Amino acid sequence: MNIVFMGTPDFAVASLKKLYEAGHTISAVFTKVDMPRGRKMILTPPEVKVCAQELGLKVFQPATLKDAEVVDTIKGLNPDVIVVVAYGKLLPEDVLNIPPLGCINVHGSLLPSYRGAAPIQWTVLNGDKVGGVTTMYMGKGLDTGDIILKYETEVGENETAGELFDRLAESGADLLLETLELLEKGEAPRIPQDESLATYASMLSKDMCIIDWSKSADEVHNLVRGLNPWPVALTTLNGKRIKIISTRKSDKSGKAGQVISTNPLTVACGSGAVEILTLQSEGKKAMDSKSFLMGHKLDSNDYFV
Repeated sequence: MNIVFMGTPDFAVASLKKLYEAGHTISAVFTKVDMPRGRKMILTPPEVKVCAQELGLKVFQPATLKDAEVVDTIKGLNPDVIVVVAYGKLLPEDVLNIPPLGCINVHGSLLPSYRGAAPIQWTVLNGDKVGGVTTMYMGKGLDTGDIILKYETEVGENETAGELFDRLAESGADLLLETLELLEKGEAPRIPQDESLATYASMLSKDMCIIDWSKSADEVHNLVRGLNPWPVALTTLNGKRIKIISTRKSDKSGKAGQVISTNPLTVACGSGAVEILTLQSEGKKAMDSKSFLMGHKLDSNDYFV
């Protein structure tokens, strides 16, 4: 099958690799332009571009797909199908109409739940017990197309968004291969989404990082998990900002934000408490709580705020 692949971040790399390993013809890879990253704002290529170049594939990085020359380029590649995995751009109708077998998307949620930019993170932030991935036909709307296949998986109580992200990237790649096999046989189903069940997963921002210790242990723990590895939950201790990287729930209780134990380091929430496993002080490297406590003498008079 002749495929044009469109994707940008590391979530899409597993799909690109497995398509290549399965022997599909990938006539071109479209990805976003290189962007400055890190404190030094070094111009960095997307993970998909790096992978595509390692595989010897042709790479295009148009600023927009609405340009007539770009549309003509895609037409000239004569794809049977366009595969889209976390590309980060909506496909215009001129592009959607090019491949005879359609444009297929791999999305990191069980649609119609969590349409949009950060479905995996919101699965964890909301404390969902089950997550998954969906393949679907693409249409004009944002993740509104007919569903082809779904894969469901349990979400671990302490699983971070990053860990679930990595698992679903692999599962999504496997589901994509299964989807293309059905598509090639003319046996792929088309299941319309129930609009009444649709929810949206907005982009994450640093504004949502501050921990509100008056909330329940479940909510605090889910915030920490859901913001790991980025943008990471934040709190303040003795006037200094601290990143809270990993936690687990505790049966203990106390006043919200109070340090109620140092073995292990446990902080009370509005109801229940959380043990802090890994944290990072300003200007320091991340460390486990035992190492942190060697340099910080804390007791029940100390509060995280």
